[in-house]
Amino acid sequence: MRYDLVVFDNDGVLVDSESISNRLLAAYLTELGHPTSYEDSIRDYMGSAMHRIHDLVLERSGQRLPADFDDVFHARVFAAFERELRPVAGATGVLEKLAADGVPYCVASSGSHERIRVGHRATGLDRWFDDARIFSAQDVGKGKPAPDLFLYAAERMGVAPERCVVVEDSPLGVRAAVAAGMDVYGFTAMTSAAKLAGATGLFADMGELADLLR
Repeated sequence: MRYDLVVFDNDGVLVDSESISNRLLAAYLTELGHPTSYEDSIRDYMGSAMHRIHDLVLERSGQRLPADFDDVFHARVFAAFERELRPVAGATGVLEKLAADGVPYCVASSGSHERIRVGHRATGLDRWFDDARIFSAQDVGKGKPAPDLFLYAAERMGVAPERCVVVEDSPLGVRAAVAAGMDVYGFTAMTSAAKLAGATGLFADMGELADLLR
């Protein structure tokens, strides 16, 4: 393999969570008086850290979200994860292949550490990710599209940015990877290829990924 580290986004790449979380986010924002459709949520918030939601709502409405917004939203999401969450089709096979080949990998997500772990436990992906392989926007304070999270993950894993490849499904994530000086492959299962412009390559089936990285 031509890379020394594979950095996975989590939501929508490893766990099939985007439809769940964006459905609940749209409903909660609407409930709070900020009308938001599922499509709006996908467009504006997919791949972003929680602070971006607060910032955009304040910018657009002049109103701050409630102090307990994050806690209430995460409680709803985690409950839905326990009922509905599944791994992305083909993700387990990719992880098995990387592990068998001895290729280092990690996850770098805009989600909180708790969200990552809840999702991994619910889908059985926790067997592939110990604490040393999990990085969150919480660790750096500034989420995607800033490159900080990917650079932090590379530093902690002991790999130079130019030797890393990122697997992403959001425009914000692609921008962050490019800004970090890393190659990035865009997963188009939920996001159109046009919105992932700037990616090193695109793929629609997780089963294709291992071959793309060679």
